[in-house]
Amino acid sequence: MAPALERQGYWGPTTSTLDWCEQNYAVTPYIAEFLVGMGSWCFHMTLKYEMQLLDELPMIYSCCIFVYCMFECFKAKNSVNYHLLFTLVLFSLIVTTVYLKVKEPVFHQVMYGMLVFTLVLRSIYIVTWVYPWLRGLGYTSLGIFLLGFLLWNIDNIFCDSLRNFRKKMPPILGVTTQFHAWWHILTGLGSYLHILFSLYTRTLYLRYRPKVKFFFGIWPVIMFEPLRKH
Repeated sequence: MAPALERQGYWGPTTSTLDWCEQNYAVTPYIAEFLVGMGSWCFHMTLKYEMQLLDELPMIYSCCIFVYCMFECFKAKNSVNYHLLFTLVLFSLIVTTVYLKVKEPVFHQVMYGMLVFTLVLRSIYIVTWVYPWLRGLGYTSLGIFLLGFLLWNIDNIFCDSLRNFRKKMPPILGVTTQFHAWWHILTGLGSYLHILFSLYTRTLYLRYRPKVKFFFGIWPVIMFEPLRKH
């Protein structure tokens, strides 16, 4: 967590229950924490509680969608698991209701961590027992996500030291130590690769022929075509 605000910007006093290590309004008076990531842009720009909810609650909802997809990847086409669907919707509603009441960031982080841990276990099961040749993609997505998580914790624990270091460095170098920003980049990339992993698993089960291709030699995508009929 960051220390008390050094300055106040266009949006007025901070009302969010979180304020990260970035120096607030260092780049512009209109953006408190100058970060990447459209999903959390409103929160980091304003540091308002309402915008914090707009950032954090969709993390729960989207992760529930990931869980559903990963647990249904070996089911018949067009099937719907209403029990799992009801459980995840109920979980989302309970987390939302409790979080609105307690306003404790640790609660949100624990609930989100539970969902991510569930995804990790499911992914390990798939690459260990079902499609072991997908270990590269599965473990790469997990490794990148965990690297982002590690940098985020370093940013929280050593916030004061990092701020002092940035003051001594040229701005272009100081930007590279904004580890919370790296958290957004790396977890975004890790999540994208996990989506590719889920798509590959599902289309392979449906007897398509998925392949990982790279746009411009760097950006991975899944290409597939129906199984040839003989």
